[in-house]
Amino acid sequence: MAQFSFILSILVLFIAVIGFVYTYSLGRRQKLQEEHDAPVNEKIQEHPYIRNPVLLAYLLAGLLAAGSIIYLAMNTGW
Repeated sequence: MAQFSFILSILVLFIAVIGFVYTYSLGRRQKLQEEHDAPVNEKIQEHPYIRNPVLLAYLLAGLLAAGSIIYLAMNTGW
């Protein structure tokens, strides 16, 4: 069980570092372009929630957290 928690901790740390690096690079790229108000793509206008990467990241993190909580609750003896 400790190994599973350790692996999940490493996975969460890895995802957080990748997300930070990706967000930082996007911010620098937008700063260099100096274009803050660009027209929104038509595909994004049709599906604004599905095409939102931040919302998808929160949804995925919540699902992973719920899954790990359910797994640990079912496999630990109280």
